[in-house]
Amino acid sequence: MKPEIIVVTAAYGAQKVAELGGQTALLPLIKQAGADGVEIRRELFNENELCLLHALGNAISQHQLSASYSVPEALWLDDGALNPRLAQFLQEAEQIGAKRLKVALGHFVELDASALRAVLNASTVTLVVENDQTPDSKLAPMLRFFHQACDAALPLDMTFDMGNWQWTGEDGLQAAAQLSRYVSYIHVKTAVPHGETFRAIALDQADDSWRSLLNALPTDAPRGIEFPLEGADLLAVTRHYVDLLRAA
Repeated sequence: MKPEIIVVTAAYGAQKVAELGGQTALLPLIKQAGADGVEIRRELFNENELCLLHALGNAISQHQLSASYSVPEALWLDDGALNPRLAQFLQEAEQIGAKRLKVALGHFVELDASALRAVLNASTVTLVVENDQTPDSKLAPMLRFFHQACDAALPLDMTFDMGNWQWTGEDGLQAAAQLSRYVSYIHVKTAVPHGETFRAIALDQADDSWRSLLNALPTDAPRGIEFPLEGADLLAVTRHYVDLLRAA
């Protein structure tokens, strides 16, 4: 079975999304490019989209795309407390018909399984916790969190961001070997050094190491395009990478 291919709206860049009229305006392009789904980013909402989530959900459904929802917040706050807005974000995800809500791990100290379970059980949306580019998402705390969550039988999974391990100075293949059992969604990304940090680049500009890392992850996990989609013909560029990831 071919893997589900999802286009992350942030791949087009915040400026281009705004120029085109918001994330809703990207849906026809994403559909025409042959993708199966779209990842909506909360940080890219314009005022109309944030106020009319049901309308956005209807538009996604009309284009016969699956929906994922990403919020630029952490599950655990700096003091180790559970994010009190998690229920709100899950409700927003429901309004757009999203299958999953993606958040970062944040500063995980101790698992309050009962509190987290109560929030998750009240929603039909699956929580997927991502390794972001901060030290909080190094392999050790990610492993500790998912081991404890699994032991507690919490209904959540992992979003494995292939490129973010470079920001945390760790090996993606080693992370995949230890975390793949928890992965239900993949952010496909590769990066190169840029000053004192890194920058994401398109797959055609990278070496083939991304293929090895992708092959170390579950083959049935949806693959989200999160690397830059740029060029004069965005439809052709998007279709090229949709086809590439479906065949990889």
